[in-house]
Amino acid sequence: MVDKEILKKQGYNIVGNHSAVKLCYWMRQSLYYHRPCYKQEFYGINTHRCIQMTPSFDRCTLNCVFCWRYNGFESSKKISKEEAEDPKFLLDGIIKAQKEEVSGFKGDPRCNQKMWKESRDPKHVTLSLTGEPTLYPYLGEFIGEIKKRNMTSFLVTNGTTPEVLRDLSALPTQLYISLTSYDEESFKRVNLPEKGVSWNSIEETMKLLPSLDTRKVIRQTLVKGWNMDDVKGYARLINIAQPDFVEAKAYSWLGYSRERLDKDSKPSLEEIREYAQKLSTETGYEIIAESKDSKVILLSNKKKEPKLNLEY
Repeated sequence: MVDKEILKKQGYNIVGNHSAVKLCYWMRQSLYYHRPCYKQEFYGINTHRCIQMTPSFDRCTLNCVFCWRYNGFESSKKISKEEAEDPKFLLDGIIKAQKEEVSGFKGDPRCNQKMWKESRDPKHVTLSLTGEPTLYPYLGEFIGEIKKRNMTSFLVTNGTTPEVLRDLSALPTQLYISLTSYDEESFKRVNLPEKGVSWNSIEETMKLLPSLDTRKVIRQTLVKGWNMDDVKGYARLINIAQPDFVEAKAYSWLGYSRERLDKDSKPSLEEIREYAQKLSTETGYEIIAESKDSKVILLSNKKKEPKLNLEY
């Protein structure tokens, strides 16, 4: 069972019964040193105006070996509608929590005051942080509420709930699918699915993606010695999904993942570049950008020629 006190000690601001907000490392870097996260460099969001949140911190369908968050999930099932909080209540709560989180920056001489004021008026919501956001039953309505307030959204999901993505009443500005295994064996070994969660759900999600009318990104967390060995397997899935972009990102040896993996599991940037080049050859996707700080390479679907920066 998720221990809320542990989450609070780790900097999570709990909102209601099943949601949370936490300032990411790059928020601080942005306000203090004008160093944005790679999502600003790639897609044009403003790091200092971004909320990092989860609508379901207490449940997930996977227990990935590389996950650096505190897990202890109490369920892999969807939150019931009876216990799920109202989308408007939830968005109001996370915006209030974000303002509380950034309030302490104002008095620090390193903090850019103009950016600090803007940080208290967030314009972007990233649904990730911890847990699986598609297990929140009012996800479409929540995304719709974000849109009503002229905010953009990134939804990050592990791809095990294609039926939720298919039936969303509103799609996010950008849909992230984490693809970190290439077949059933690697799925079981790397992602450690909960009972009843099958590899078939990943295959179904890949087939569904072309029909979803929003910008789509496949994100790969690559762990040396674990899930980098079958580029052709990944390419098969990416060619089915036809996302706008693919992010090849190096695993970072952080948090609770250090209890499961050793330090040598971190790929170097050069190894990620080599992997991305092989993936480019297999898929026809073009390498268009990289972030050295985050060790991530961005590949673009040349058939679609998607715009890199979002309207923001």
